[in-house]
Amino acid sequence: INLTIGIAVASFAVFQVLFHVISSWVSTRITPAFNKLSQKRKIEWNSRTVSTFHALVVGGFCLYILLYDEAVNADHLWGDPSIVQLNIAITTGYLISDLLLIIYYWKAIGDKYFVIHHLAALYAYSFVLSRGLLAYFGNFRLLAEFSTPFVNQRWFFEVLGYPKSSKANIINGVLMTVVFFVVRIAVIPMYYSHVFSAFGTEAFERLGFAAQSAWIISSVVLDVMNVMWMVKITKGCYKVICLIGREEAKTHKNGKSD
Repeated sequence: INLTIGIAVASFAVFQVLFHVISSWVSTRITPAFNKLSQKRKIEWNSRTVSTFHALVVGGFCLYILLYDEAVNADHLWGDPSIVQLNIAITTGYLISDLLLIIYYWKAIGDKYFVIHHLAALYAYSFVLSRGLLAYFGNFRLLAEFSTPFVNQRWFFEVLGYPKSSKANIINGVLMTVVFFVVRIAVIPMYYSHVFSAFGTEAFERLGFAAQSAWIISSVVLDVMNVMWMVKITKGCYKVICLIGREEAKTHKNGKSD
Protein backbone atom coordinates (compact mmCIF):
# COMPACT_ATOMS: atom_id res chain seq x y z
CA ILE A 1 0.00 0.00 0.00
CA ASN A 2 2.91 2.37 0.73
CA LEU A 3 4.25 1.80 -2.76
CA THR A 4 0.90 2.65 -4.38
CA ILE A 5 0.57 5.82 -2.28
CA GLY A 6 4.13 6.75 -3.25
CA ILE A 7 3.36 6.21 -6.94
CA ALA A 8 0.12 8.20 -6.72
CA VAL A 9 1.97 11.12 -5.07
CA ALA A 10 4.83 10.94 -7.61
CA SER A 11 2.29 10.75 -10.43
CA PHE A 12 0.48 13.83 -9.05
CA ALA A 13 3.79 15.74 -8.92
CA VAL A 14 4.82 14.68 -12.45
CA PHE A 15 1.46 15.73 -13.94
CA GLN A 16 1.63 19.10 -12.17
CA VAL A 17 5.14 19.73 -13.56
CA LEU A 18 3.98 18.62 -17.02
CA PHE A 19 1.08 21.08 -16.85
CA HIS A 20 2.92 24.09 -15.42
CA VAL A 21 6.33 23.72 -17.09
CA ILE A 22 7.00 21.03 -19.66
CA SER A 23 3.87 21.31 -21.82
CA SER A 24 4.43 25.01 -22.62
CA TRP A 25 8.15 24.45 -23.22
CA VAL A 26 7.59 21.55 -25.64
CA SER A 27 4.54 23.10 -27.34
CA THR A 28 6.42 26.35 -28.12
CA ARG A 29 9.10 24.33 -29.88
CA ILE A 30 6.68 22.14 -31.81
CA THR A 31 4.36 24.93 -32.92
CA PRO A 32 5.17 28.65 -32.62
CA ALA A 33 1.40 29.29 -32.81
CA PHE A 34 1.21 28.25 -29.13
CA ASN A 35 2.63 31.63 -28.06
CA LYS A 36 -0.12 33.47 -29.94
CA LEU A 37 -2.90 31.73 -28.00
CA SER A 38 -4.85 33.56 -25.29
CA GLN A 39 -4.09 32.71 -21.65
CA LYS A 40 -7.36 30.77 -21.41
CA ARG A 41 -6.51 28.69 -24.48
CA LYS A 42 -2.97 28.03 -23.18
CA ILE A 43 -4.40 26.63 -19.93
CA GLU A 44 -6.68 24.25 -21.84
CA TRP A 45 -3.85 23.36 -24.24
CA ASN A 46 -1.58 22.35 -21.35
CA SER A 47 -4.41 20.45 -19.68
CA ARG A 48 -5.02 18.45 -22.87
CA THR A 49 -1.31 17.80 -23.46
CA VAL A 50 -1.08 16.26 -19.99
CA SER A 51 -4.30 14.31 -20.61
CA THR A 52 -2.87 12.79 -23.82
CA PHE A 53 0.39 11.84 -22.09
CA HIS A 54 -1.55 10.16 -19.24
CA ALA A 55 -3.79 8.30 -21.71
CA LEU A 56 -0.84 6.85 -23.63
CA VAL A 57 1.04 5.69 -20.51
CA VAL A 58 -1.98 4.21 -18.74
CA GLY A 59 -3.59 2.80 -21.90
CA GLY A 60 -0.42 0.93 -22.82
CA PHE A 61 -0.11 -0.49 -19.33
CA CYS A 62 -3.77 -1.44 -19.32
CA LEU A 63 -3.49 -3.39 -22.56
CA TYR A 64 -0.41 -5.22 -21.27
CA ILE A 65 -2.34 -6.30 -18.15
CA LEU A 66 -5.39 -7.48 -20.14
CA LEU A 67 -3.13 -9.57 -22.38
CA TYR A 68 -0.50 -10.88 -19.97
CA ASP A 69 -1.54 -10.59 -16.30
CA GLU A 70 -2.77 -14.12 -15.63
CA ALA A 71 -3.71 -13.62 -11.96
CA VAL A 72 -6.14 -10.79 -12.71
CA ASN A 73 -7.61 -12.46 -15.78
CA ALA A 74 -8.15 -15.74 -13.92
CA ASP A 75 -10.03 -14.17 -10.98
CA HIS A 76 -11.88 -10.99 -11.91
CA LEU A 77 -12.89 -10.06 -8.35
CA TRP A 78 -10.00 -11.15 -6.13
CA GLY A 79 -7.05 -11.76 -8.51
CA ASP A 80 -3.63 -10.46 -7.39
CA PRO A 81 -3.91 -6.73 -8.04
CA SER A 82 -0.24 -5.61 -7.79
CA ILE A 83 0.37 -4.54 -11.42
CA VAL A 84 -3.13 -3.08 -11.75
CA GLN A 85 -2.60 -1.10 -8.54
CA LEU A 86 0.50 0.51 -10.04
CA ASN A 87 -1.47 1.56 -13.11
CA ILE A 88 -4.42 2.82 -11.09
CA ALA A 89 -2.05 4.69 -8.73
CA ILE A 90 -0.73 6.59 -11.80
CA THR A 91 -4.30 7.39 -12.84
CA THR A 92 -5.27 8.43 -9.30
CA GLY A 93 -2.38 10.91 -9.22
CA TYR A 94 -3.52 12.24 -12.60
CA LEU A 95 -7.21 12.51 -11.64
CA ILE A 96 -6.48 14.41 -8.41
CA SER A 97 -4.04 16.70 -10.27
CA ASP A 98 -6.57 17.36 -13.05
CA LEU A 99 -9.44 17.87 -10.59
CA LEU A 100 -7.49 20.54 -8.69
CA LEU A 101 -6.53 22.27 -11.97
CA ILE A 102 -10.16 22.20 -13.18
CA ILE A 103 -11.30 23.85 -9.93
CA TYR A 104 -8.41 26.34 -9.84
CA TYR A 105 -8.82 27.36 -13.50
CA TRP A 106 -12.61 26.93 -13.56
CA LYS A 107 -13.16 29.89 -15.92
CA ALA A 108 -10.87 28.33 -18.53
CA ILE A 109 -11.42 24.56 -18.19
CA GLY A 110 -14.30 24.15 -15.72
CA ASP A 111 -16.71 21.37 -16.68
CA LYS A 112 -19.17 19.78 -14.25
CA TYR A 113 -19.25 16.51 -16.22
CA PHE A 114 -15.49 16.12 -15.84
CA VAL A 115 -15.79 16.70 -12.10
CA ILE A 116 -18.50 13.97 -11.86
CA HIS A 117 -16.39 11.68 -14.06
CA HIS A 118 -13.23 12.16 -11.98
CA LEU A 119 -14.99 11.75 -8.63
CA ALA A 120 -16.84 8.59 -9.75
CA ALA A 121 -13.57 7.09 -11.02
CA LEU A 122 -11.60 8.06 -7.87
CA TYR A 123 -14.27 6.58 -5.59
CA ALA A 124 -14.30 3.28 -7.47
CA TYR A 125 -10.50 3.12 -7.73
CA SER A 126 -10.09 3.68 -3.99
CA PHE A 127 -11.38 0.10 -3.48
CA VAL A 128 -8.82 -1.32 -5.89
CA LEU A 129 -6.00 0.62 -4.22
CA SER A 130 -6.93 0.17 -0.55
CA ARG A 131 -8.34 -3.37 -0.57
CA GLY A 132 -7.06 -4.86 -3.83
CA LEU A 133 -10.60 -5.69 -4.99
CA LEU A 134 -11.99 -5.81 -8.53
CA ALA A 135 -8.60 -5.29 -10.19
CA TYR A 136 -9.75 -6.76 -13.52
CA PHE A 137 -12.71 -4.38 -13.75
CA GLY A 138 -10.72 -1.38 -12.55
CA ASN A 139 -8.15 -2.05 -15.24
CA PHE A 140 -10.79 -2.78 -17.90
CA ARG A 141 -12.22 0.73 -17.39
CA LEU A 142 -8.83 2.24 -18.27
CA LEU A 143 -9.19 0.89 -21.84
CA ALA A 144 -11.36 3.96 -22.40
CA GLU A 145 -8.23 6.13 -22.27
CA PHE A 146 -7.25 5.06 -25.80
CA SER A 147 -9.83 7.46 -27.24
CA THR A 148 -8.51 10.49 -25.32
CA PRO A 149 -5.55 11.45 -27.58
CA PHE A 150 -7.89 11.68 -30.62
CA VAL A 151 -10.43 13.82 -28.74
CA ASN A 152 -7.62 16.16 -27.64
CA GLN A 153 -6.07 16.25 -31.11
CA ARG A 154 -9.37 17.42 -32.55
CA TRP A 155 -9.26 20.39 -30.19
CA PHE A 156 -5.60 21.14 -31.02
CA PHE A 157 -6.41 21.23 -34.75
CA GLU A 158 -9.39 23.52 -34.11
CA VAL A 159 -7.33 25.98 -32.03
CA LEU A 160 -4.49 26.00 -34.58
CA GLY A 161 -7.01 26.99 -37.23
CA TYR A 162 -6.99 23.81 -39.34
CA PRO A 163 -10.09 23.86 -41.56
CA LYS A 164 -12.68 21.22 -40.66
CA SER A 165 -12.36 19.76 -44.15
CA SER A 166 -8.54 19.39 -43.94
CA LYS A 167 -7.22 15.87 -44.42
CA ALA A 168 -5.58 15.74 -40.96
CA ASN A 169 -8.83 16.79 -39.29
CA ILE A 170 -10.96 14.31 -41.21
CA ILE A 171 -8.62 11.36 -40.55
CA ASN A 172 -8.43 12.24 -36.85
CA GLY A 173 -12.21 12.72 -36.66
CA VAL A 174 -12.98 9.32 -38.16
CA LEU A 175 -10.33 7.60 -36.01
CA MET A 176 -11.67 9.35 -32.92
CA THR A 177 -15.22 8.15 -33.59
CA VAL A 178 -14.14 4.57 -34.32
CA VAL A 179 -11.73 4.27 -31.36
CA PHE A 180 -14.18 5.94 -28.96
CA PHE A 181 -16.87 3.50 -30.05
CA VAL A 182 -14.59 0.45 -29.76
CA VAL A 183 -13.05 1.19 -26.34
CA ARG A 184 -16.02 2.86 -24.61
CA ILE A 185 -19.24 1.60 -26.21
CA ALA A 186 -18.62 -1.73 -27.97
CA VAL A 187 -17.07 -3.17 -24.78
CA ILE A 188 -20.18 -2.40 -22.68
CA PRO A 189 -21.95 -5.77 -23.33
CA MET A 190 -18.74 -7.71 -22.58
CA TYR A 191 -18.05 -5.69 -19.43
CA TYR A 192 -21.55 -6.15 -18.01
CA SER A 193 -21.68 -9.82 -18.93
CA HIS A 194 -18.63 -10.26 -16.65
CA VAL A 195 -20.36 -8.14 -14.00
CA PHE A 196 -23.58 -10.19 -14.14
CA SER A 197 -21.76 -13.51 -14.14
CA ALA A 198 -20.20 -12.50 -10.81
CA PHE A 199 -23.58 -11.73 -9.18
CA GLY A 200 -24.59 -14.12 -6.43
CA THR A 201 -21.23 -15.91 -6.31
CA GLU A 202 -19.41 -16.39 -3.00
CA ALA A 203 -16.60 -14.11 -4.24
CA PHE A 204 -19.18 -11.38 -4.97
CA GLU A 205 -20.79 -11.69 -1.51
CA ARG A 206 -17.33 -11.35 0.10
CA LEU A 207 -16.88 -7.90 -1.47
CA GLY A 208 -19.40 -6.38 0.93
CA PHE A 209 -22.13 -3.85 0.14
CA ALA A 210 -19.89 -0.74 -0.03
CA ALA A 211 -17.59 -2.21 -2.69
CA GLN A 212 -20.49 -3.77 -4.62
CA SER A 213 -22.41 -0.49 -4.82
CA ALA A 214 -19.30 1.59 -5.60
CA TRP A 215 -18.45 -0.78 -8.44
CA ILE A 216 -21.93 -0.94 -9.97
CA ILE A 217 -22.90 2.74 -9.50
CA SER A 218 -19.61 4.16 -10.78
CA SER A 219 -19.71 1.81 -13.80
CA VAL A 220 -23.23 2.88 -14.70
CA VAL A 221 -22.49 6.61 -14.19
CA LEU A 222 -19.37 6.41 -16.37
CA ASP A 223 -21.17 4.47 -19.10
CA VAL A 224 -24.15 6.83 -19.23
CA MET A 225 -21.64 9.65 -19.76
CA ASN A 226 -19.80 7.63 -22.41
CA VAL A 227 -23.05 7.10 -24.33
CA MET A 228 -23.84 10.85 -24.09
CA TRP A 229 -20.35 11.71 -25.40
CA MET A 230 -20.64 9.09 -28.15
CA VAL A 231 -23.88 10.68 -29.42
CA LYS A 232 -22.11 14.08 -29.52
CA ILE A 233 -19.07 12.68 -31.34
CA THR A 234 -21.20 10.78 -33.88
CA LYS A 235 -23.12 13.97 -34.71
CA GLY A 236 -19.81 15.77 -35.20
CA CYS A 237 -18.44 13.00 -37.41
CA TYR A 238 -21.65 12.99 -39.48
CA LYS A 239 -21.30 16.76 -40.02
CA VAL A 240 -17.70 16.33 -41.21
CA ILE A 241 -18.71 13.54 -43.62
CA CYS A 242 -21.51 15.78 -44.99
CA LEU A 243 -18.94 18.56 -45.34
CA ILE A 244 -16.64 16.32 -47.41
CA GLY A 245 -19.61 15.35 -49.57
CA ARG A 246 -20.40 19.03 -50.18
CA GLU A 247 -16.74 19.88 -50.94
CA GLU A 248 -16.54 17.00 -53.43
CA ALA A 249 -19.78 18.02 -55.09
CA LYS A 250 -18.45 21.56 -55.39
CA THR A 251 -15.15 20.53 -57.02
CA HIS A 252 -17.04 18.15 -59.28
CA LYS A 253 -19.36 20.97 -60.35
CA ASN A 254 -16.46 23.38 -60.87
CA GLY A 255 -14.61 20.73 -62.83
CA LYS A 256 -17.60 20.34 -65.13
CA SER A 257 -18.12 24.05 -65.69
CA ASP A 258 -14.45 24.42 -66.64
